[in-house]
Amino acid sequence: MRKSLNNNFLLIFVFFHFMFLSNNAGAQILQDRDAIELIRKGIGHIYNMEFEDASAIHDSIKIMFPDHPVIYLYKGMMIYWQNFPLLPFSEARNEYENELNKCIELTDNNHSGTENEAEYLLANLSARGLLLLFYADNDLSNEVIPLATQTYKPLMRSFNHTSACPDLYYFTGVYNYYRDAYPKVKPIYQAVAFLFPKGDMKAGINQLEICARESMALQAEAYSMLAWIRMQFENDYQKSLPYCQILYSKYPENILFKWLYVKNLLLLKKYDEAEIVMSRSNSPEVKGYDKAMFLVFQGILQEKKYQNQSFARKYYLESIDALSSFLPYVNEYISYAYFGLSRLSTKADEKQLKRYYHRKAMGLSDFKKITFDE
Repeated sequence: MRKSLNNNFLLIFVFFHFMFLSNNAGAQILQDRDAIELIRKGIGHIYNMEFEDASAIHDSIKIMFPDHPVIYLYKGMMIYWQNFPLLPFSEARNEYENELNKCIELTDNNHSGTENEAEYLLANLSARGLLLLFYADNDLSNEVIPLATQTYKPLMRSFNHTSACPDLYYFTGVYNYYRDAYPKVKPIYQAVAFLFPKGDMKAGINQLEICARESMALQAEAYSMLAWIRMQFENDYQKSLPYCQILYSKYPENILFKWLYVKNLLLLKKYDEAEIVMSRSNSPEVKGYDKAMFLVFQGILQEKKYQNQSFARKYYLESIDALSSFLPYVNEYISYAYFGLSRLSTKADEKQLKRYYHRKAMGLSDFKKITFDE
Protein backbone atom coordinates (compact mmCIF):
# COMPACT_ATOMS: atom_id res chain seq x y z
CA MET A 1 0.00 0.00 0.00
CA ARG A 2 2.89 2.29 0.22
CA LYS A 3 2.98 2.70 -3.57
CA SER A 4 -0.66 3.51 -3.06
CA LEU A 5 0.19 4.71 0.47
CA ASN A 6 2.84 3.89 -0.71
CA ASN A 7 4.79 4.84 2.48
CA ASN A 8 3.11 4.82 3.26
CA PHE A 9 2.46 3.48 6.73
CA LEU A 10 -0.80 1.99 7.84
CA LEU A 11 -0.39 0.64 11.38
CA ILE A 12 3.39 0.38 11.60
CA PHE A 13 4.13 3.09 14.07
CA VAL A 14 1.14 2.92 16.36
CA PHE A 15 3.17 0.86 18.80
CA PHE A 16 6.04 3.33 18.73
CA HIS A 17 3.57 6.08 19.44
CA PHE A 18 2.28 4.17 22.42
CA MET A 19 5.69 4.12 24.01
CA PHE A 20 5.39 7.86 24.50
CA LEU A 21 2.21 7.64 26.54
CA SER A 22 2.00 7.73 30.32
CA ASN A 23 2.86 4.72 32.46
CA ASN A 24 -0.70 3.67 33.16
CA ALA A 25 -0.30 0.71 30.81
CA GLY A 26 2.34 -0.67 33.18
CA ALA A 27 4.64 -1.86 30.44
CA GLN A 28 8.33 -2.32 31.09
CA ILE A 29 9.71 -0.04 28.37
CA LEU A 30 7.29 2.73 29.24
CA GLN A 31 9.04 3.11 32.58
CA ASP A 32 12.47 3.65 31.05
CA ARG A 33 13.04 7.11 29.60
CA ASP A 34 16.44 6.10 28.25
CA ALA A 35 14.85 3.27 26.27
CA ILE A 36 12.19 5.60 24.87
CA GLU A 37 14.81 8.08 23.70
CA LEU A 38 16.89 5.24 22.25
CA ILE A 39 13.96 3.96 20.23
CA ARG A 40 13.18 7.47 19.02
CA LYS A 41 16.74 7.82 17.73
CA GLY A 42 16.66 4.37 16.18
CA ILE A 43 13.55 5.13 14.17
CA GLY A 44 15.18 8.30 12.88
CA HIS A 45 18.25 6.35 11.78
CA ILE A 46 16.12 3.75 10.01
CA TYR A 47 14.18 6.42 8.15
CA ASN A 48 17.37 8.11 7.02
CA MET A 49 18.87 4.80 5.89
CA GLU A 50 21.60 4.88 8.58
CA PHE A 51 21.55 1.19 9.30
CA GLU A 52 24.78 0.76 11.25
CA ASP A 53 23.50 3.22 13.84
CA ALA A 54 20.03 1.68 13.75
CA SER A 55 21.45 -1.82 14.23
CA ALA A 56 23.56 -0.73 17.19
CA ILE A 57 20.46 0.68 18.85
CA HIS A 58 18.57 -2.54 18.15
CA ASP A 59 21.30 -4.50 19.92
CA SER A 60 21.16 -2.16 22.91
CA ILE A 61 17.39 -2.45 23.23
CA LYS A 62 17.62 -6.23 22.96
CA ILE A 63 20.03 -6.33 25.89
CA MET A 64 17.80 -4.04 27.95
CA PHE A 65 14.52 -5.80 27.12
CA PRO A 66 15.16 -9.33 25.80
CA ASP A 67 12.18 -10.95 24.06
CA HIS A 68 10.02 -7.85 24.32
CA PRO A 69 7.74 -7.61 21.22
CA VAL A 70 9.29 -4.27 20.27
CA ILE A 71 12.56 -6.05 19.45
CA TYR A 72 10.93 -8.00 16.65
CA LEU A 73 8.89 -5.05 15.44
CA TYR A 74 11.97 -2.81 15.28
CA LYS A 75 13.95 -5.50 13.45
CA GLY A 76 11.16 -6.01 10.92
CA MET A 77 11.06 -2.29 10.21
CA MET A 78 14.83 -2.20 9.79
CA ILE A 79 14.76 -5.16 7.37
CA TYR A 80 12.08 -3.43 5.30
CA TRP A 81 14.14 -0.28 4.79
CA GLN A 82 17.49 -2.05 4.40
CA ASN A 83 16.02 -4.00 1.49
CA PHE A 84 13.78 -1.29 0.09
CA PRO A 85 11.88 -2.00 -1.99
CA LEU A 86 11.25 -5.37 -0.36
CA LEU A 87 9.98 -7.73 -3.05
CA PRO A 88 8.39 -11.20 -3.04
CA PHE A 89 11.65 -12.81 -4.17
CA SER A 90 13.92 -10.79 -1.86
CA GLU A 91 16.30 -12.91 0.18
CA ALA A 92 15.25 -10.94 3.25
CA ARG A 93 11.57 -11.81 2.87
CA ASN A 94 11.63 -14.87 5.16
CA GLU A 95 13.47 -13.05 7.91
CA TYR A 96 11.10 -10.10 7.60
CA GLU A 97 8.01 -12.29 7.90
CA ASN A 98 9.54 -14.34 10.73
CA GLU A 99 10.36 -11.28 12.84
CA LEU A 100 6.88 -9.82 12.46
CA ASN A 101 5.12 -13.13 12.97
CA LYS A 102 7.12 -13.58 16.16
CA CYS A 103 5.84 -10.21 17.36
CA ILE A 104 2.29 -11.25 16.49
CA GLU A 105 2.76 -14.58 18.26
CA LEU A 106 3.95 -12.88 21.43
CA THR A 107 1.02 -10.48 21.48
CA ASP A 108 -1.87 -12.39 19.90
CA ASN A 109 -3.21 -13.99 23.07
CA ASN A 110 -1.95 -11.41 25.47
CA HIS A 111 -3.59 -9.38 28.10
CA SER A 112 -7.19 -8.75 27.13
CA GLY A 113 -8.69 -6.88 30.05
CA THR A 114 -5.32 -6.34 31.74
CA GLU A 115 -3.28 -3.22 32.23
CA ASN A 116 -0.95 -4.33 29.43
CA GLU A 117 -3.69 -4.93 26.86
CA ALA A 118 -3.21 -1.71 24.93
CA GLU A 119 0.55 -2.09 24.50
CA TYR A 120 0.33 -5.68 23.31
CA LEU A 121 -2.66 -4.97 21.11
CA LEU A 122 -0.93 -2.10 19.36
CA ALA A 123 2.29 -4.07 18.94
CA ASN A 124 0.21 -6.81 17.36
CA LEU A 125 -1.50 -4.39 14.97
CA SER A 126 1.78 -2.74 14.06
CA ALA A 127 3.35 -6.06 13.06
CA ARG A 128 0.27 -6.95 11.07
CA GLY A 129 0.40 -3.54 9.42
CA LEU A 130 3.98 -4.05 8.28
CA LEU A 131 3.09 -7.41 6.77
CA LEU A 132 0.04 -5.95 5.04
CA LEU A 133 2.22 -3.15 3.68
CA PHE A 134 4.60 -5.64 2.09
CA TYR A 135 1.84 -7.85 0.69
CA ALA A 136 -0.24 -4.99 -0.72
CA ASP A 137 2.78 -3.22 -2.24
CA ASN A 138 3.59 -6.38 -4.15
CA ASP A 139 0.04 -7.21 -5.24
CA LEU A 140 -0.01 -10.36 -3.09
CA SER A 141 -3.76 -10.27 -2.65
CA ASN A 142 -3.87 -13.91 -1.56
CA GLU A 143 -1.83 -12.88 1.46
CA VAL A 144 -3.57 -9.55 2.05
CA ILE A 145 -7.13 -10.82 2.24
CA PRO A 146 -6.75 -13.48 4.99
CA LEU A 147 -4.43 -11.28 7.06
CA ALA A 148 -6.75 -8.28 6.76
CA THR A 149 -9.68 -10.45 7.82
CA GLN A 150 -7.75 -11.75 10.84
CA THR A 151 -6.83 -8.20 11.76
CA TYR A 152 -10.46 -7.08 12.02
CA LYS A 153 -11.00 -7.90 15.70
CA PRO A 154 -7.79 -6.40 17.09
CA LEU A 155 -8.33 -3.38 14.86
CA MET A 156 -11.78 -2.78 16.31
CA ARG A 157 -10.52 -3.37 19.86
CA SER A 158 -7.90 -0.68 19.37
CA PHE A 159 -10.57 2.04 19.25
CA ASN A 160 -11.21 1.34 22.93
CA HIS A 161 -7.71 2.62 23.69
CA THR A 162 -7.83 6.03 22.07
CA SER A 163 -7.04 8.96 24.34
CA ALA A 164 -6.51 12.67 24.31
CA CYS A 165 -3.01 12.10 22.86
CA PRO A 166 -3.07 13.46 19.27
CA ASP A 167 -0.73 10.71 17.99
CA LEU A 168 -3.70 8.35 17.86
CA TYR A 169 -5.29 10.53 15.21
CA TYR A 170 -2.84 8.91 12.79
CA PHE A 171 -4.38 5.50 13.35
CA THR A 172 -7.98 6.68 13.13
CA GLY A 173 -7.18 8.96 10.18
CA VAL A 174 -5.62 6.20 8.10
CA TYR A 175 -8.49 3.86 8.82
CA ASN A 176 -11.19 6.44 8.03
CA TYR A 177 -9.63 7.48 4.73
CA TYR A 178 -8.34 4.18 3.38
CA ARG A 179 -11.39 2.16 4.35
CA ASP A 180 -13.39 4.06 1.73
CA ALA A 181 -10.73 5.26 -0.73
CA TYR A 182 -8.48 2.25 -1.30
CA PRO A 183 -11.09 -0.22 -2.63
CA LYS A 184 -11.96 2.34 -5.33
CA VAL A 185 -8.37 2.15 -6.57
CA LYS A 186 -7.97 -1.59 -5.98
CA PRO A 187 -11.40 -3.17 -6.61
CA ILE A 188 -10.07 -6.60 -5.63
CA TYR A 189 -10.22 -5.42 -2.01
CA GLN A 190 -13.85 -4.27 -2.11
CA ALA A 191 -15.07 -7.54 -0.62
CA VAL A 192 -12.61 -7.22 2.25
CA ALA A 193 -13.60 -3.61 2.88
CA PHE A 194 -17.17 -4.66 3.56
CA LEU A 195 -15.93 -6.61 6.58
CA PHE A 196 -14.92 -3.33 8.22
CA PRO A 197 -17.16 -0.50 9.46
CA LYS A 198 -17.54 2.32 6.96
CA GLY A 199 -14.97 5.10 7.13
CA ASP A 200 -15.15 8.85 6.67
CA MET A 201 -12.61 10.27 4.24
CA LYS A 202 -13.05 13.89 5.29
CA ALA A 203 -12.70 12.98 8.96
CA GLY A 204 -9.64 10.90 8.10
CA ILE A 205 -7.91 13.89 6.49
CA ASN A 206 -8.76 16.10 9.47
CA GLN A 207 -7.40 13.53 11.91
CA LEU A 208 -4.16 13.11 9.97
CA GLU A 209 -3.72 16.88 9.88
CA ILE A 210 -4.16 17.07 13.65
CA CYS A 211 -1.58 14.33 14.04
CA ALA A 212 0.86 16.15 11.75
CA ARG A 213 0.48 19.36 13.74
CA GLU A 214 0.37 18.07 17.28
CA SER A 215 1.69 14.55 17.65
CA MET A 216 4.78 13.66 19.62
CA ALA A 217 5.97 10.65 17.63
CA LEU A 218 3.99 10.19 14.42
CA GLN A 219 4.52 13.43 12.50
CA ALA A 220 6.59 11.86 9.72
CA GLU A 221 4.02 9.12 9.18
CA ALA A 222 1.19 11.65 9.11
CA TYR A 223 3.06 13.89 6.66
CA SER A 224 3.82 10.99 4.32
CA MET A 225 0.26 9.74 4.39
CA LEU A 226 -1.15 13.21 3.73
CA ALA A 227 1.31 13.74 0.88
CA TRP A 228 0.30 10.47 -0.73
CA ILE A 229 -3.42 11.06 -0.31
CA ARG A 230 -3.30 14.61 -1.67
CA MET A 231 -1.09 13.59 -4.60
CA GLN A 232 -2.36 10.18 -5.63
CA PHE A 233 -5.98 10.01 -4.57
CA GLU A 234 -6.96 13.66 -4.88
CA ASN A 235 -4.46 14.99 -7.44
CA ASP A 236 -4.01 18.17 -5.45
CA TYR A 237 -0.29 18.58 -6.04
CA GLN A 238 -0.04 21.98 -4.40
CA LYS A 239 -1.42 20.61 -1.14
CA SER A 240 0.88 17.59 -1.16
CA LEU A 241 4.04 19.64 -1.74
CA PRO A 242 4.59 21.02 1.81
CA TYR A 243 4.42 17.52 3.26
CA CYS A 244 6.95 16.21 0.73
CA GLN A 245 9.27 19.13 1.44
CA ILE A 246 9.23 18.40 5.17
CA LEU A 247 9.97 14.71 4.68
CA TYR A 248 12.82 15.32 2.25
CA SER A 249 14.33 17.98 4.48
CA LYS A 250 14.23 15.75 7.55
CA TYR A 251 15.26 12.48 5.88
CA PRO A 252 17.34 13.40 2.79
CA GLU A 253 18.78 9.88 2.43
CA ASN A 254 15.38 8.19 2.29
CA ILE A 255 14.89 7.22 -1.35
CA LEU A 256 11.14 6.81 -1.04
CA PHE A 257 10.68 10.33 0.31
CA LYS A 258 13.16 11.78 -2.18
CA TRP A 259 11.40 10.45 -5.27
CA LEU A 260 7.97 11.29 -3.88
CA TYR A 261 9.21 14.88 -3.58
CA VAL A 262 10.66 14.86 -7.12
CA LYS A 263 7.41 13.53 -8.53
CA ASN A 264 5.45 16.23 -6.75
CA LEU A 265 7.77 18.94 -8.13
CA LEU A 266 7.48 17.59 -11.68
CA LEU A 267 3.70 17.41 -11.45
CA LEU A 268 3.77 21.10 -10.52
CA LYS A 269 6.19 21.80 -13.40
CA LYS A 270 8.86 22.97 -10.96
CA TYR A 271 11.53 21.53 -13.20
CA ASP A 272 14.52 23.46 -11.89
CA GLU A 273 13.83 22.45 -8.30
CA ALA A 274 13.26 18.84 -9.29
CA GLU A 275 16.53 18.76 -11.22
CA ILE A 276 18.47 19.96 -8.18
CA VAL A 277 17.12 17.11 -6.05
CA MET A 278 17.64 14.59 -8.84
CA SER A 279 21.27 15.61 -9.34
CA ARG A 280 22.20 13.68 -6.18
CA SER A 281 21.33 10.46 -8.01
CA ASN A 282 23.13 11.27 -11.26
CA SER A 283 26.44 9.58 -10.59
CA PRO A 284 28.08 6.23 -11.43
CA GLU A 285 27.92 5.15 -7.77
CA VAL A 286 24.11 5.27 -7.71
CA LYS A 287 22.59 1.97 -8.76
CA GLY A 288 19.54 -0.22 -8.30
CA TYR A 289 16.20 1.27 -7.42
CA ASP A 290 17.58 4.78 -6.89
CA LYS A 291 19.13 4.84 -10.37
CA ALA A 292 16.05 3.34 -12.01
CA MET A 293 13.89 6.06 -10.52
CA PHE A 294 16.34 8.70 -11.72
CA LEU A 295 16.01 7.38 -15.28
CA VAL A 296 12.23 7.62 -15.50
CA PHE A 297 12.10 11.12 -14.01
CA GLN A 298 15.04 12.22 -16.14
CA GLY A 299 12.97 11.16 -19.13
CA ILE A 300 10.16 13.44 -17.98
CA LEU A 301 12.63 16.27 -17.39
CA GLN A 302 14.18 15.90 -20.84
CA GLU A 303 10.76 15.81 -22.47
CA LYS A 304 9.12 18.62 -20.53
CA LYS A 305 11.90 21.04 -19.59
CA TYR A 306 14.41 20.56 -22.39
CA GLN A 307 12.00 19.32 -25.07
CA ASN A 308 14.64 16.88 -26.20
CA GLN A 309 12.59 14.00 -27.55
CA SER A 310 15.49 11.73 -28.45
CA PHE A 311 17.01 11.95 -24.96
CA ALA A 312 13.59 11.56 -23.36
CA ARG A 313 12.88 8.42 -25.40
CA LYS A 314 16.29 7.02 -24.46
CA TYR A 315 15.70 7.55 -20.73
CA TYR A 316 12.16 6.16 -20.85
CA LEU A 317 13.33 2.96 -22.53
CA GLU A 318 16.26 2.59 -20.13
CA SER A 319 13.99 3.17 -17.13
CA ILE A 320 11.58 0.44 -18.22
CA ASP A 321 14.46 -2.01 -18.37
CA ALA A 322 15.94 -0.86 -15.06
CA LEU A 323 12.64 -0.77 -13.20
CA SER A 324 11.65 -4.24 -14.39
CA SER A 325 13.91 -5.68 -11.68
CA PHE A 326 11.53 -4.29 -9.06
CA LEU A 327 8.18 -5.52 -10.33
CA PRO A 328 5.42 -5.35 -9.27
CA TYR A 329 6.31 -2.63 -6.76
CA VAL A 330 7.20 -0.13 -9.51
CA ASN A 331 4.27 -0.64 -11.88
CA GLU A 332 3.11 2.95 -11.39
CA TYR A 333 6.53 4.36 -12.29
CA ILE A 334 6.90 2.18 -15.37
CA SER A 335 3.54 3.53 -16.48
CA TYR A 336 5.04 7.05 -16.50
CA ALA A 337 7.65 5.86 -19.00
CA TYR A 338 5.02 4.28 -21.23
CA PHE A 339 2.85 7.40 -21.07
CA GLY A 340 5.92 9.37 -22.13
CA LEU A 341 6.72 7.03 -25.01
CA SER A 342 3.11 7.30 -26.16
CA ARG A 343 3.35 11.10 -26.19
CA LEU A 344 6.58 10.93 -28.17
CA SER A 345 5.08 8.64 -30.84
CA THR A 346 3.83 11.43 -33.08
CA LYS A 347 4.83 10.33 -36.56
CA ALA A 348 2.20 9.20 -39.03
CA ASP A 349 3.51 5.63 -39.00
CA GLU A 350 3.58 5.47 -35.17
CA LYS A 351 -0.17 5.54 -34.46
CA GLN A 352 -0.31 1.85 -33.62
CA LEU A 353 2.80 2.15 -31.43
CA LYS A 354 1.29 5.15 -29.67
CA ARG A 355 -1.84 3.16 -28.80
CA TYR A 356 0.28 0.22 -27.65
CA TYR A 357 2.31 2.36 -25.25
CA HIS A 358 -0.82 4.00 -23.89
CA ARG A 359 -2.51 0.65 -23.25
CA LYS A 360 0.60 -0.58 -21.46
CA ALA A 361 0.63 2.52 -19.29
CA MET A 362 -3.04 2.29 -18.38
CA GLY A 363 -2.70 -1.38 -17.54
CA LEU A 364 0.13 -0.68 -15.10
CA SER A 365 -1.31 2.42 -13.45
CA ASP A 366 -3.67 2.42 -10.49
CA PHE A 367 -3.97 6.21 -10.46
CA LYS A 368 -5.07 6.94 -14.01
CA LYS A 369 -4.95 10.74 -13.74
CA ILE A 370 -1.21 10.90 -13.12
CA THR A 371 0.19 10.66 -16.63
CA PHE A 372 2.39 13.79 -16.97
CA ASP A 373 0.53 14.43 -20.23
CA GLU A 374 -0.08 18.10 -19.44
